[in-house]
Amino acid sequence: MKSFSRPLKYHRRPTRVVQIGDVAVGGRNPIRVQSMTTPATHDVEATVGQIHRLVEAGCEIVRVTVPSTRDAEALPQIRRRLAADGSHVPLVADIHFSPAAAMMAVEHVEKVRINPGNYADTKRFKVWEYTDAEYQAELERIEQRFRPLVLRAKERGVSLRIGTNHGSLSDRILNRYGDTPLGMVESALEFVRICERYSHHDLILSMKSSNPMVMIQAYRLLAERMAAEGMDYPFHLGVTEAGDGEDGRIKSAVGIGSLLEEGIGDTIRVSLTEDPVAEIPVAFALAEKYNALMRDDAAEESAAIAAPPRPIVSTYSRRVSARLDVGKISLGGQEPVRVECLLRSPLGDLAAVLDELKSLQSTPATPDARGEILEVDLRDRQDILLLEAVARRIGSSGDGPALSARMTATLLSDFQESELARLQRSCHRLTLRLDPSASEAHRALDRALDSGALSGPALGLEVFVGPSPVEICTHLTALAERCRTVTGRLPLLSLATPPGLSPVGPYRLLAEALLGAGIPCPLLLVSDMTGRREDPLLFPPVYLGSLLCDGIGDAVRVEHFGAPADSLRLAFNILQGTRLRLFKTEFISCPSCGRTQFDLEETTRRIKSRTAHLKGVKIAIMGCIVNGPGEMADADFGFVGWGPGKVSLFFGKELVAKDIPYAEADERLVGLIKEHGRWSEPAPQEAPAPLPAGRTRE
Repeated sequence: MKSFSRPLKYHRRPTRVVQIGDVAVGGRNPIRVQSMTTPATHDVEATVGQIHRLVEAGCEIVRVTVPSTRDAEALPQIRRRLAADGSHVPLVADIHFSPAAAMMAVEHVEKVRINPGNYADTKRFKVWEYTDAEYQAELERIEQRFRPLVLRAKERGVSLRIGTNHGSLSDRILNRYGDTPLGMVESALEFVRICERYSHHDLILSMKSSNPMVMIQAYRLLAERMAAEGMDYPFHLGVTEAGDGEDGRIKSAVGIGSLLEEGIGDTIRVSLTEDPVAEIPVAFALAEKYNALMRDDAAEESAAIAAPPRPIVSTYSRRVSARLDVGKISLGGQEPVRVECLLRSPLGDLAAVLDELKSLQSTPATPDARGEILEVDLRDRQDILLLEAVARRIGSSGDGPALSARMTATLLSDFQESELARLQRSCHRLTLRLDPSASEAHRALDRALDSGALSGPALGLEVFVGPSPVEICTHLTALAERCRTVTGRLPLLSLATPPGLSPVGPYRLLAEALLGAGIPCPLLLVSDMTGRREDPLLFPPVYLGSLLCDGIGDAVRVEHFGAPADSLRLAFNILQGTRLRLFKTEFISCPSCGRTQFDLEETTRRIKSRTAHLKGVKIAIMGCIVNGPGEMADADFGFVGWGPGKVSLFFGKELVAKDIPYAEADERLVGLIKEHGRWSEPAPQEAPAPLPAGRTRE
């Protein structure tokens, strides 16, 4: 199957234009930013006030929850109040379970969002093998319930969003397609086909999940299926239940940004468990780059390069790579994705280097979030003495990281034999930086290989990506093969990309070239924010997360994001966000809305304060029954609003305690975790300082 993105050229997926009031979505229009209100919609005063604040922040489309006819009855008042204040922002009615509320809402809004998993179905978690005839009968029943809304929306010029959520697929879909991206896609297409039968084509689709990897796979598969069926509807992107703070922003950047990087997505929402106004600058920071690329077809010199399309990946499969030992650390093969850190201070300033080492060793995000490989730059032969001092400092701790020395191949060729021996004793890996345009660098590499200088520590090759990435990746593949032939070992490969070029495409090209040549070199993914205009908190997750979710990458490194300790913590948080390596508790918390039964922000903070030390445990905090139990996805434990002042607790998707008074629920949750053997007492330590603010925190 073909995808809609080429690795090096930004190419927006072609779609029709859908009007949402005065706002046009899709086609050549900018990626639109939207959010959702949190008060109960029947609280007209609070809802209107929050809509005004969202619009002032730049929000282009506002969604309000309509869980009941009472809330639907408030929509005319909200519309009149907004008009009186001079606001014409398009409104979207969010519908779950209630076709009656949808039929009332369609009279007063510009778009209606329905969830195909619960618009005409009630979740019973029932296992049932449907015959084809029974399945068709179910589709006919759904059409009877959905058709009135389709006809009225078409008559009034109201658009519809068919919004699939991973956690709320119907029993019918689950029994036929499973809890999979394919099931999500089929769930949406069933409703799209009903709309098309009645010639209503003002449609937008979404495939949301709390797991960015599942979300990415579902949108890609949907784009592929729609292209095959001649459909061109725009997509709304979002990671549902992303959470709050840095974790919520990182998880959203991985999911939304990875798809935008491929040209998929026409409107976005960053769902945070915070005041929704805080979502707007984050969304614009993500969309800004791709809107600029769309405005300027010649934005990248590399845009002229035609690279082969990638296959659509609907299940995760890690790229096959050889295992490489770097000191006590092994990477590649079946090893977990490793985290590296680059010291910023030059070795010549040894005091600054030792200060950085002290910071890295004393302030990890958790004991499991220490840097595993530390790289330092050698700029001249005198740096060997200083490298030895760093090696002694690392070795004295007993559990320090592996040490890598990075230098140019030309510098390596200048070393005398005794200096080379000291260098090899002091580090666990030599990383050679190569400029493909410098022939002397390649002659130096050849001399080093022929002399046996690279037969000691593990070897890394870092190549600067210039204007011809395809040729560079082919060349690097040939270098890797030469290293294997001469030394009997494969090197770790990495790319240095300039500020004007996303690293995603070149790394995909490199992985493809290595696969074609049968050379399973492990890959170090590097996101260097030096000189880049993108948000420094959001775009390392975009670049690294996109590749990691495709199974590419055996180690990661973030460069020039604050101090090295901050870069290290961001790298670990990216692995947490992709679910590839959990080093702390994973929280799945929904953004608040008018259905919420308690203060989600405060409740989330409180539960985090009790459980944030539980490595690898996944806890869902859901404000209402709509967002649980289905939306809890793969959470180990669930804390779900069940009614005014009441909470229910889940173990997996099993309801284990119902109607617990809110004041008692925290302790009951801790007790449930203990009951299932997942509790440990927190170690006494200081909380890590927050990461430096990017533009999104202003």
